[in-house]
Amino acid sequence: MTPGLLTEVATAVLLGFGLGAGACLLLSLVPRWGALSLARRIGPYIRDVGDPRGVTPWVASAGGWSSTAQEAWASARRRWATALGGSEPIARRLAQAGSSMEVTGYRGRQLVCAIAGLASGAVLVVVLALVGRAGPALVVLPPVLAAVGIVLCDAHLARAARVRVGRIQEELPTVLEFLALCLTAGEGLLDSIRRVAAVGAGEMTAEIRSVVITVETGSPLADSLRSLAARLQLPALSRSIDHVVAAIERGAPLAVVLQSQAGDAREDATRTLIEQAGRKEIAMLVPRKIG
Repeated sequence: MTPGLLTEVATAVLLGFGLGAGACLLLSLVPRWGALSLARRIGPYIRDVGDPRGVTPWVASAGGWSSTAQEAWASARRRWATALGGSEPIARRLAQAGSSMEVTGYRGRQLVCAIAGLASGAVLVVVLALVGRAGPALVVLPPVLAAVGIVLCDAHLARAARVRVGRIQEELPTVLEFLALCLTAGEGLLDSIRRVAAVGAGEMTAEIRSVVITVETGSPLADSLRSLAARLQLPALSRSIDHVVAAIERGAPLAVVLQSQAGDAREDATRTLIEQAGRKEIAMLVPRKIG
């Protein structure tokens, strides 16, 4: 594609975008198109049987434009998730990052980032073509920026998961020692976990609160702990939970088991710190300003 042809295409795209935006603005001013539908006009005055207080925001009827757009967006997210695949690593990272978002929602965020990158690349190509800096290489700019958007979205999730996992690993020995102290004082394991969830703070305490909520809804304590280990997939936490569950099933003294696991977790934290220092020993030699 020659620079002159690329400039003509960019001009045509810009003029077409302006024409489409103007047509949409004119259509929005037409009473038949711009007026609210009958369902939206009478919706606030009708209370559903399942919502007698009317606290649920009104949603357009199934045949409205809003519902159609939502269905189209949901279908696009499902197709995007199916095309990319690999939902298990994404689910693990979302759990490690402490996000309540599902895999489909995260794929939708990735799709938004890809569309934003594609649109930014298209706008940049049009601007460069109009100022006379067009070239054949500009054609690959929009897909490259779309791929960059997807990579940045993945990098943000990976960093959030890595930071939260580091905090959980740092808090794990303290939590285990606190549980061992409560057990030594005569409390049961579930009461000790509830006490830690009530007085503690941090990422590990938040996960313990989720275990308490699960147990209070009827799930066995051992199953709730196994579910926590399977969701986070942290080696130190999984090893500690396996030993605790085995002690529960065999009737072993839990306080001794928790103290032993706390010591192992502290050794793992020390080993990880030494490894990080070994990888960053050159950076540690650079003087930094203090204060």
